[in-house]
Amino acid sequence: MLPTHHGSIRLFRAAGINVFLHWSWFIVAAFELQQRKGFYATPAWNAFEYLSLFLIVLLHEFGHALACRQVGGTANQIVLWPLGGVAYVSPPPRPGAVLWSIAAGPLVNVALVPTLFGVAQVCRAAGLWDAMPDAVRFLHTVTIINIALLVFNILPIYPLDGGQILQALLWFPLGRARSLKVTTIIGFVGVAGLVGLAVLARSVWIGILAAFILMNCWRGLQQARLLALAERMEREDGAAPF
Repeated sequence: MLPTHHGSIRLFRAAGINVFLHWSWFIVAAFELQQRKGFYATPAWNAFEYLSLFLIVLLHEFGHALACRQVGGTANQIVLWPLGGVAYVSPPPRPGAVLWSIAAGPLVNVALVPTLFGVAQVCRAAGLWDAMPDAVRFLHTVTIINIALLVFNILPIYPLDGGQILQALLWFPLGRARSLKVTTIIGFVGVAGLVGLAVLARSVWIGILAAFILMNCWRGLQQARLLALAERMEREDGAAPF
């Protein structure tokens, strides 16, 4: 199940889009800041790092929302929570519209790569590499975080963006129902891989993420079955004699 704005704090409204922050974000933020204690000489940089993650995710979700509106869809809510963010988008039921609405999010991360690299080069030219080592470490870390989020998010595992992009691409030759079914089945394989990774890395967060993906794959598979049933009924109605 996707997070909703229930139990969330409304932060602001921009371009007609309400942005909410789930209460659990604060608990995870406190935990992560404690875990990163000592990484920087000045503790304030730990907070800047986590806020930068917050900003990257927010920009990513706005990419989804604005792209959806561009193709005539509806997008008026973003919820940020510990596992990332969710932009509630409803693009027109066309593969091209869905593809652009989903792909726009990762494209924001792609655009951030040269941006962050450019900032790093400016800092180097200004002589900040030796004068402000925490700032250099911060830029390196934020750049790695952005790239890691991009790479992970484009994995072809439903409901990650990569899985939804794959579903939109398969929609062209297979149709909506079959493409969703194929994508969710691939998602189940991805869940198995994540569970194995969680065990090897002894990571609770990867395990939680795997459970989240598993629930949404199951939900997507049920939706695919309903879509297939609706398509079959439409064909039968169209073939019925008058």
